[in-house]
Amino acid sequence: MTKIDLTPSKLAMVPFISVDNMMKIVNTIGPAQMIADIASYIEDDFKRWELFDKTPRVASHSREGVIELMPTSDGETYGFKYVNGHPANMARGFQTVTAFGVLARVDNGYPVLFTEMTILTALRTAAASVMAAKYLAPKNPKTMAMIGNGAQCEFQALAFQETLGIETVRLYDIDPAATEKAANNLATSGLNVVKCPTPEDAVSAVDIITTCTADKQFATILTDNMVGSGIHINAIGGDCPGKTELHRDILMRSDIFVEYTPQTRIEGEIQQLEPDHKVTELWEVITGKSKGRSSSDQVTLFDSVGFAVEDFSALRYVRDQLNHLDHYVDLDLLADPDDPRDLFGMVRRAAQDI
Repeated sequence: MTKIDLTPSKLAMVPFISVDNMMKIVNTIGPAQMIADIASYIEDDFKRWELFDKTPRVASHSREGVIELMPTSDGETYGFKYVNGHPANMARGFQTVTAFGVLARVDNGYPVLFTEMTILTALRTAAASVMAAKYLAPKNPKTMAMIGNGAQCEFQALAFQETLGIETVRLYDIDPAATEKAANNLATSGLNVVKCPTPEDAVSAVDIITTCTADKQFATILTDNMVGSGIHINAIGGDCPGKTELHRDILMRSDIFVEYTPQTRIEGEIQQLEPDHKVTELWEVITGKSKGRSSSDQVTLFDSVGFAVEDFSALRYVRDQLNHLDHYVDLDLLADPDDPRDLFGMVRRAAQDI
C-alpha cells in the first residue's frame, strides 16, 4: 500500500472518505477504540487551546432546523465541518444530523482531506463526552443513565464503558422503540443494559447521567429532585438557541463546565442563566489552570454543545489513519494547470478530449 502524501504542494487529488469507507475505518479499528483514540486527540488539542482561532459556529436557522459551519485553525491546519440539525427529519425518514468536513493547509490553502462526518460526529461527540468525564465524573463510576436513545446513544455507552469502566447503562426514551433499538445494539457489548419505563427510574442509583434528546425547544428532561449529590451530568442535547434539557435549579447547584463560553451562552443549558453566571472552560481544567471535580458530593455538569476544535481533532485523527489504512479514494477536486496563470488554457486543451 502506498503511503499518501498529506502535505501536497500542487497535487489536485484530495483524499476523500465516503460513508462506506468511514464504516470500514470504524470497524477496522473498532468503535470503542476509535472513540478513545479521538478523545486523546481532543485532549491534546485542548492542551494547546490558545493556539486555535475560535468563533461560535456560523448558524443559519429556519423553522425546520439549522445549518451550521464550524471553522477553526491552529495556524498550520484549517478545518471546518458543515452540519445540520433538523429534529423533524426522523419522522420524514431522514437523519436528524448529517455532516461533512474538510482539512486544509494554511500556508497554501489546499485541502488535504474531504470526509463524511455524520458517523464521525457521533464518534467525536462521544469522545468529547468521555474526555470531559475523565476530569469531572466521580471516581470509578459503574452506572450511567442514558436519557434519549437515538443515534448517539450506543456511541456514548461504548465510550464510557471503554474509557471509564461503566458496567451498567440504564436506558430511557419517550419512544420505547428507540430504547429497544439501543438495547439490541448493545446486547453483545458486555454492558448490563436496563430498559427503564420512566426517566426517574433510569436515573436512580447512577453515577453519571447523559441527556441526549432531539426536541428543538426548552424542555425539562431532568428536574431538580432527579439529581442527587455527587452525580456528573453529561448534557449534550441542548445545542441550539431555545433548546435545553435541564431544569434551571439543577444548574444553580452544579459546577458547570463548557467548551467555549461565547457559544455555550447562546446554545447551551446556560442560556437559562444570567450572562455573568460562573462557568469554567474545559481546557482550563485539562491544563491545570482550574479544578474539575474536587469533592465526592459535588454535582458537575458538562454543558456540551459541540465545538469546532473537537471536530478539528477528529478530522486530524482520521487523516492520520490514512497513512496505514487504504479506506479512501482520491478526488480530482482542484484545478491544477501547468501554468497557474493559464486556467483558461487548461480548459481549452481539455476540449480536445471530448
